[in-house]
Amino acid sequence: MGLFSGQFSNVVEWEEFREDMIFWKWHNDEIKKGSKLMIRPGQDAVFLFNGKTEGIFKDEGDYDIESEIIPFLSTLKGFKFGFNSGMRAEVLFINTKEFTVKWGTKSAINIPTPQLPGGMPIRANGTFNFKVNDYIKLIDKIAGVKDSYLVEDVKLRIISLLDQLIMKWIVKEGKDMFNLQANSFDISNGIKTDLDMQLFDTGMTVTGFHIMSITYPEEIQEMINKNASHSMIGSMDRYQQASMTEGIASGKVRGGGAASDMAGMMMGMNMANQMLQNMDKANTAQPNTQSQSSGQQSGGQQNSDQKPNFCPNCGQKTGDANFCPNCGQKLK
Repeated sequence: MGLFSGQFSNVVEWEEFREDMIFWKWHNDEIKKGSKLMIRPGQDAVFLFNGKTEGIFKDEGDYDIESEIIPFLSTLKGFKFGFNSGMRAEVLFINTKEFTVKWGTKSAINIPTPQLPGGMPIRANGTFNFKVNDYIKLIDKIAGVKDSYLVEDVKLRIISLLDQLIMKWIVKEGKDMFNLQANSFDISNGIKTDLDMQLFDTGMTVTGFHIMSITYPEEIQEMINKNASHSMIGSMDRYQQASMTEGIASGKVRGGGAASDMAGMMMGMNMANQMLQNMDKANTAQPNTQSQSSGQQSGGQQNSDQKPNFCPNCGQKTGDANFCPNCGQKLK
């Protein structure tokens, strides 16, 4: 039994796979003769020998290590399994998918602004995406000393930089502090570029960064809403009228107090003024109409009183006579 105890083959596979794991390292005493490599969808396998990358395998499936893997390893091509010996190596399994991570500011970020001496306190949240893109750098910086690495590890690194980067790109872009959501696309692109540089040496790349919402303190948000209302109405007079009407309709201005009396008086005066303006317009238009009608009538009557220069019956020239001198036709 002892003679053949070291000859049992093994299956080299990602035994502890989980969706939020970026990589996992398989290591055992030896890879025995007859062992198999299993690569599942969404995984790549990297063979390591003495800390050096020997070969990278990306096609999913089951492989015989002796006949299908070893011939492709850079320094182990001539390796032959002995009767009672195996190959000492490690296999790094890498998750190839793109990870999506939610983020949010832990506390308010005070953005410098001339309107507020203490800065504008804002909060933000959104998502970012990343994936592994350089296996050599990943092994040199992280996988060489770790057996596994989680998405949470990357998230903690990203979150530690976000407050500073959000402040940097809001100030750098010179955006309207009261309309940051409309400019979130430009701000997001700047942050993505900086985060990608931060992860560059780890073999990972940030493929996307998105700001879902930017929120202000309650009192600042109320001020923004009021400012938007003023702009929509167009003038302070119209805003006051609309506010008064809204107050009466909603019941906020009621009872027999001065506010209610003043509101009623203002509404009554406005209605009276509107009626007088309409009446003035009607009266101004009516005389013109009447004068035009009178002119047309008088013009018609004048035309009917005039005597013709020629008799309509025989065509004889009439002169000033009331009857035609030729046929006796009445001319007037």
